[in-house]
Amino acid sequence: MRMFRIFYPKERAASAYDIPYEALRKKGIRGVIFDIDNTLVPHDAPAQEKTVKLFERLRGLGYATCLLSNNKEERVSAFGRQVSSPYIFKGGKPSVKGYEKAMKLMGTDRESTLFVGDQLFTDVFGANRAGIFSILVAPINPKEEIQIVLKRYPERVVLWFYERDRRKRQ
Repeated sequence: MRMFRIFYPKERAASAYDIPYEALRKKGIRGVIFDIDNTLVPHDAPAQEKTVKLFERLRGLGYATCLLSNNKEERVSAFGRQVSSPYIFKGGKPSVKGYEKAMKLMGTDRESTLFVGDQLFTDVFGANRAGIFSILVAPINPKEEIQIVLKRYPERVVLWFYERDRRKRQ
């Protein structure tokens, strides 16, 4: 459905750990903005070893990174220290301001930035509004706060149309 397209991710991936970052680098992507909770780790969990290694790998590929979360400073700053990445807390997603601030911190622009998140109506919608390439990943943990659980129902409808439209384009 046409009205849902603003919520469509450019791509989908099973996990933030399964994205072909090397291939995206060759296509001109220079910075990656990540949501944290249920994108990189379960809600409120600390960075795992594989998370730290992902950020080290990205730096080794020449990527800049930034965390963009609607969570509080205490949560986001602690996670940012664990993965050695700049961060923005209380990012106001889907407002464009947080995405623009993240690009400024990374020294990237819309064409060279990727956003990775697990929610359509905050993460992907905001990235799309900001003109950033977005990848939607599956939530890590199905146990979520009630306000997120309630958003998952309309997300399923949008994703049904997204998949239908994607199949038509193939």
